[in-house]
Parts: sequence; structure tokens; C-alpha cells
Amino acid sequence: MADSVEVTHDFHSILSSPDRDFLIRNNGDQVTIDSLKGKKLGFYFSASWCGPCRRFTPTLVEVYNELSPKGEFEVVFLSADEDDEAFQSYFSKMPWLAVPYSDSETRSRLDDLFHVNGIPHLALLDETGKVAAEDVVDIIREHGAEGYPFTSQRVQDLKDQEEEAKRNQSLKSILVSSSRDFVISADGKKTPISELEGKTVGLYFCATSYRSCAVFTQQFKEVYKKLKENGENFEVVFIPVDDEEESFQKELESLPWVSLPLKDKTCAKLIQYFELSELPTLVIIGPDGKTRHTNVAEAIADHGIVAYPFTPEKFVELEELAKAKEASQTLESFLVSGDQDFVIKNGGENLPVSELVGKTVLLYFSAQWCPPCRAFLPKLIDAYHKIKAHDNGALEVVFISSDRDQDSFDDFFKEMPWLALPFGDSRKELLSRKFKVSGIPKLVAIGPSGRTVTHEARDLVGLHGADAYPFTEERIKEIEAQRDEIAKGWPEKVTHETHEHELILARRRVYYCDGCNEEGHDWSYYCEDCDFDLHPNCALGDKESINGAEEEEKPQNGWVCDGDVCTKA
Repeated sequence: MADSVEVTHDFHSILSSPDRDFLIRNNGDQVTIDSLKGKKLGFYFSASWCGPCRRFTPTLVEVYNELSPKGEFEVVFLSADEDDEAFQSYFSKMPWLAVPYSDSETRSRLDDLFHVNGIPHLALLDETGKVAAEDVVDIIREHGAEGYPFTSQRVQDLKDQEEEAKRNQSLKSILVSSSRDFVISADGKKTPISELEGKTVGLYFCATSYRSCAVFTQQFKEVYKKLKENGENFEVVFIPVDDEEESFQKELESLPWVSLPLKDKTCAKLIQYFELSELPTLVIIGPDGKTRHTNVAEAIADHGIVAYPFTPEKFVELEELAKAKEASQTLESFLVSGDQDFVIKNGGENLPVSELVGKTVLLYFSAQWCPPCRAFLPKLIDAYHKIKAHDNGALEVVFISSDRDQDSFDDFFKEMPWLALPFGDSRKELLSRKFKVSGIPKLVAIGPSGRTVTHEARDLVGLHGADAYPFTEERIKEIEAQRDEIAKGWPEKVTHETHEHELILARRRVYYCDGCNEEGHDWSYYCEDCDFDLHPNCALGDKESINGAEEEEKPQNGWVCDGDVCTKA
């Protein structure tokens, strides 16, 4: 947001009216406009019916309460509510001043003066009446009271300070705040952060409402326990991401480590500082106070205590271990867990995993509630039947469900001609983690040796159908060579009545034809400038247009369906 250096306003002339030279507080007190001289003044355009306004107002209240004792800063509320009752109710939550709701003329004039096109909007004048910033809402959201006086120069100064802090990072610099130099435990004990210095410290970002966090926390507790038993100089600080008091207290009581207080300002700062992008995240701070790794959660999930002490050398070692494990992988090594050594047939009968050894096995991660899964299922069934007809016994599919209840699982599984893990089987979590399943549908191909062939079998079936079998790199190269052969003799450039530009023959893995609206693969006559595609048979011949699509259904809670993939929220 650029600062203005030109426009200056007189407080009294823009805030007063012919019959009013005062502003009001929510208790009815009147404050003369002239008393605002010498202060920085924020003009807060907001309304009770506006969701973003209701979310921002408590943040502004917190900032105002922190700054107002200095006597340098004041806020004036300009309501966009539809009646006086709504104004009074909303204003009752604000500790600052307001233009009376009855003075619609002044409110409208200020809307125009400060070019208010959306709310919440907070324009800022400095002590002289000069426009210091046109809208500081985003600055306050990101920096709070530290952003004061909310100018672009102050924002740049904060960024420079942050860079300097990163260069000179210490445990104290990232965990200590102006009001707190300790962490807490479940019994209420306060541990000085200075006592953590010199240790390897994990900053554990977690939301108690996330299932993935709950699953990882249990595993991490075991690793932490073993490290403490081994006498390792390791500690963990829980960084709560959500803000539900009851859930936090319950979680804290179950944790063997310390925590930042719930809703502590440092929690939000650390999320930004470490550019948090996923949960759970476990940042490792070395004994020197420097960041050793930005997230070792996956390494702990895969390797447990072996991942400690999370150094670069250790991760090189883990990579070699993973390669060795992959080289020795068998179907039974990941599909058998204790006495869970079977899959089920559609009628409920158990089939030992040993009977799948030597086959190509597709692990099909899917769910009935997921529209892309249901759209992909007929393609997979068609490919399955064609492969079985050509090479019976060489292929099998195992459905691994993300459905939420047994009935949904049963209904969906009835449509499938293959095998499944039982609903609620604990192996599902292990397999999802092993094959890094973040979205469904996902189809992982396991070769006859038991080693992973590809994680992208879903794309291969979508592109090539049964021809993709056995999903190896060699087979895909054969298919591509065949497709290249098909294109021989086609013109490199064409013109077509449906598009004004010349179209170039191009390799396009997946696209939608702008002529017939059908999905296309491999080859397209393409205009890069317009992102325009035509199937070769649409560009070179005739093809009937196919229209219509199934209505999208809403995804299951906790998932987001975007295009043809449903991803965990």
C-alpha cells in the first residue's frame, strides 16, 4: 500500500457538520473534534453485516488498546450499517470514537474522500492531517501494533528487522516476547526459555482438530519418550495453531513436553516466520539456536527415532536407508501387519496377501463421497477387465477406502470387481503415509517383484487405459513411440474455421478440445497465444459434439475437491 505525500485534510472540516462539532463514544459521551489535533487518526469504515469486518474488528481493538495509552493514536468509526440499532450493537464493542449514525451526509462524504470501495477499510491521517496511508487493514492484520505508525516505511523496517533476526537467530529471539520469557506445562509450571538454550529443540506446530496431527502426535510421543530415556538433550515446544480453549487444555494435559500459551502472539509470528504450509510441522532448532530443519515430521513418521538428531548428515543416511528399503521391498513387507495378513473379496471372504505375490497389484485409494473418484472408477473397471481378459491372473486391484462409515464403504465396494482392505483397517494409515497420499483418487502400481513401479498409475490409466499395463517406464515409452508413429503424415500447421489463428501440431498430455468439448491426449492442434486446442480428428475431419456433464456433489468435510482431485483440507 503506497503512502501519500501530497493530500492533507483539516480534521475539523472533514469530521464536523453545521450542527455538530463532536464525535461520540459508545456510552454516549461527546468528544470535541478539536481535541484530536496532534494525533494520528484512523478512519475505520466497517459494518456489522460484513463478515471480514467482524473478524478484523477484534484485531483492531487489540491494537488500539495497546497503542491508545500513549495518546498518539485515535480511531473514528464510519458505519455502513443499515439501521441505528445495528450500528449501536456493533459500536458497543469498539473502544474508539464514531461519527453519529444519524449523520449520513458526513459518512457518505468521507466514503468518497477516502475512495472506499470495500470494507473493512482503515485510512490513516498523520498529526498534520496528511494522508499517511490509504488503507492499513492488511498491515495491521500482518503486523499488529508492531506495524505502527502503519506506513510503508515501517513495514519495510519490520522486514529488514526480520531478515536481521534470521541472520542472528537464537532460541530467545524466536520464542521470547515482550510480555513472556517462559513456556508452560500442563500443571501450570512456567519454564524459563533460557533453560532450553543449548538443547536441540523441536517446535511442534499442531492443530488438535486435524486427524493427521492426532496420528502423528501419538507416534512422536513414543519417539520423544525413547530419546529422553536415552539421555538425549532434546526438548519440544508445542505451538498451538487453533484457538479452542477446551481442546487445547485437553491436548496439553496429554503431552510430555512444554507449550506456548494458547493465543500467544508469538504463535502467529512463528507461523509466518517459518512460512508454515502444512500440518503437522516439526521445526528443529539446533543447540546453537539456528534452524536445523524446517519440518522433520515426515522423517519421524517414516523412520522413527532413527531420524534423530535431524542433521544434514542424518538425512543423507536416511535417504540411503530408504533406497535400500525400496530395493528390498516386497508386497508382504507393507501389506501385512501382524495378524492383518489378508484382503477381502466382495462377498467378505478373506484372501491371504500371499496369494497376490508375483502379480502386478494396484493400490486404489478412493472414496464414494469423492466425485473425481466416482468419475475415475468406470475407467479403471474397464481397464481392469481388458487386462484380465488378455492376461488373467497377472493383475489385481486392492481398494483402500477413505469413506467415513461402513455403509458407504459397502455401497462403493459393491461396484468394484476386485479386492479391498476391510473398512477401518489400521493398514490404511500406514499405506497412506508410505505412498504419500495427499489426494484421491490415487493409484499406486506394485510390480510382480513387490517393488513400487509408479505412484502415477491413475494418470496412466486415464491417458492410455488398459494399454498402460504393466505401468512400467518401458511400456510408457513404447506407447509414446506408437503415438508418435500415428502422427506421421499429419500437417504441422492448419487453419480452421473455429479459430482465427493458425494452429500448430503439438504434444499435449491432457487437454479439452475447444471444438467438441471432449478430453484429449497426446496430440493437439494448438494455439499457444489463445490456449486453444482441437483434437486432430476435429481439426482434420468431422466429429460429433458431446455435451453435458454430471452435476458436481459437495465433498466430504475436511476435504476440498478441485478439478479432478480431492485433497485433504
